Amino acid sequence: MAEPVTSQRILEHVQRLGEEHPPIELDSVDRGIRDPRAVAERYGHVIDYLARVELEVDRNVLELLVLLPDVSEVDRMFYADVWQPQEIQHGLILDRLQQDLGRAAAEPVLDVSYKMRIMGALAHFSAIQDIARLLYYLTGASTERQAVLAYNTIHSGMTELGETAIAETIIAPIRRQEPGHFAFYRMSATELVRSGALRPWQLYLARVLREKTYNLVGTNGQDRYRAQMGGVVTALGFDTDLDKYAREVGRIEAQLLWAHERGMDFPPYVMRALRESIDLYRERGFGDAA
Repeated sequence: MAEPVTSQRILEHVQRLGEEHPPIELDSVDRGIRDPRAVAERYGHVIDYLARVELEVDRNVLELLVLLPDVSEVDRMFYADVWQPQEIQHGLILDRLQQDLGRAAAEPVLDVSYKMRIMGALAHFSAIQDIARLLYYLTGASTERQAVLAYNTIHSGMTELGETAIAETIIAPIRRQEPGHFAFYRMSATELVRSGALRPWQLYLARVLREKTYNLVGTNGQDRYRAQMGGVVTALGFDTDLDKYAREVGRIEAQLLWAHERGMDFPPYVMRALRESIDLYRERGFGDAA
């Protein structure tokens, strides 16, 4: 299989991320909390969810190795040298924060699913791997956009609570790293689609697979986590304008996969996933019911 074409601009972006944004050291954060009870009541479940998702980065890397057996050097450089080292530190820091709030340690899901292994077996065919690569970029863009929005809101909320240490030494450094990840996925997906490397049938299959497999960040295809994500969306106030939130989360794939659908600001499956998660949260709460 030929090495995927990657622009110099994307390579330089990845190199810059590695140089300018080293992983955040646990000892660099100020763990002082003015009012642990108020923080836990407002953001406890949100921090719990984000800590778990960030700590699942090791499973995400294993999934990439399954899905992209012939991974490009730039992709490998991004996930091995930039994304994984940064994200694991985000998870460790947030997990320590939630334990400081008196909550249990996060329990990340680290097993690669059976469905992912099936897709990985098919990805040994170059045409299928190209589709898998596009889905990887789109999933990454959606995930990182959700993270950016969440951390922006949490930073404002912590500042309102007077929790300056949390806001400025934990949330602010984390949120500074997430936009660079989003930019990598956005640029990579855009280049792959607009380069003409994918044939019409590949784009069609990518649309079908994306519609059938789309999940919000960290839900892992399970109702338990969908309900929890619905709680996160609600706690952060995104449920008050779901159209706006869906546009932010789904804009890239609307532009790249669904450009032929005029007037589509975001794919319908993004809104469907949001409504399902919120409905499950209202039905079950943020508990651990399977």
